[in-house]
Amino acid sequence: MNLVGVALVVAALLAGCADVPLEGAPSPSTKPTKSASHRPTRSPTPKPTPTPTAKLLVAAPVTRAFPGRLPSGKPPLFVVVSFDGAGDLALWARWRAVARQVNARMTFFLSGPYLYPGDHRTDYKPPFHQPGASDIGWGDVSNVLGRTTVLRQAIAEGHEIGTHANGHFCGTTGIGRWTTAQWTAELSAFDQMVRTGPTLAAGKTVAPPFDPATVKGLRTPCLEGNRPAYRQAMVQRGMLYDASEPGYIAWPKKVDGLWNFPLQSVTLAGSSKKTLTMDYNLWFSQTGARTAPVAQVPALKAQVLATYRQALAKSRASGNPPLFLGNHFNRWNNSVYSDALTTFVEETCTQPDVRCVSNMELVSWLAKYGGPTGRNQPA
Repeated sequence: MNLVGVALVVAALLAGCADVPLEGAPSPSTKPTKSASHRPTRSPTPKPTPTPTAKLLVAAPVTRAFPGRLPSGKPPLFVVVSFDGAGDLALWARWRAVARQVNARMTFFLSGPYLYPGDHRTDYKPPFHQPGASDIGWGDVSNVLGRTTVLRQAIAEGHEIGTHANGHFCGTTGIGRWTTAQWTAELSAFDQMVRTGPTLAAGKTVAPPFDPATVKGLRTPCLEGNRPAYRQAMVQRGMLYDASEPGYIAWPKKVDGLWNFPLQSVTLAGSSKKTLTMDYNLWFSQTGARTAPVAQVPALKAQVLATYRQALAKSRASGNPPLFLGNHFNRWNNSVYSDALTTFVEETCTQPDVRCVSNMELVSWLAKYGGPTGRNQPA
C-alpha cells in the first residue's frame, strides 16, 4: 500500500502521538496483484473440494506455566514480540531461529491471502471492494505450500498464530467503516483461506496448517477499525484478546470483553518524539519512513535498541507490566528494525526476571493471576 497515505493517518487515539501514523502495511513476499482492475485468470482444472478432518489440523500451541511472583516479589516481566503479515519464508526461518536461541515464544498475525492462491482470489468478497481485492496480493502455489509447512513447524515449537485479517484495507476506504456483521464475514473468510487455501494451491487435498478455531487474537490492519464493532465479532467467535489499540506501558485490562494488548507509547531514545513500539512507527519517527543512507544504519539501529532498553527499564520501574513489541516481516530501512529487535531479544529474553512469551501465554497467566494484584479481572 502507499506508505505516504498511511502516514496521513493521524494517531489521534493516542495522546502525545498526534504526528505519528499507526502503522504501515506488511511487505508481502510476492508482488501485490491489482485484482480489482481486471478479470482474474482461473485454473483450467475443476476446483477441488477440500475435505480436511479435525484430526488433520494442528492444535493450538501448548502454553508454558509461569509463577505468579518471582523471588523479588514482583511478577515476571513479560516481553511479547509479535509480527504482522507472517508471509516471507526466509524471515520465518530467521525469527524461529532467534526464538530457539533464547527459549522465546512469539505471536505471528497471519494475513489470510498469504495462504490462498491468487487464481481463486474472487472467492474473497471484502466490504466496499471488488471480489478478490487485496492490498497485499495473494499467494502462489510454492509460497502457499511453503507457508503451510512452516506454520505447522512454528506451532509445534510453541509459537502462536493470530489473525491480521485479509485484504489489509487502510485509510478512508478501509476497515474503519466495517460493521460487526462485516467483521464476522471477514473472520469467516480468514477461516476459509486457512482451511482450503493449501488444497486449492496444490490441486489435491492438503491438510490445513492449523485449526482456525484455535486463533484467539487479532491485530487489525494499520491498527484501525471501529473497535466496539470488530470486538463484538471477536467475542462472538470466542476470541480472547485484541492487539490493535495504541496504549501505554501498564498492566493490561479487559475492554469490550477482551484483553487489550496495546502497542505502547514510548519516547524515541535521544529525542522528545513519542512513537509506538512498532517497527513502522519507529521508522516514521526516525526518517519519515524514508530509507536512509547505509552509512546511517548503525546509528539508527543503536537508537532503536536504546528505545527498547528504555521501555524495558520503564517497565521494571513500574512493577513489571508487560512490554509489547510489534514488527512486520520486512527489511525496511536496510533492516534497521529487524536487526535491532533481534539484538534486543537475544540480550533480554535470558535475563532472570524476563519471560519472552506469546500473547496467549500472557492470556493464560492473566487468567490465573489477574495481574500485579493477583486478582482476576471480570470480563
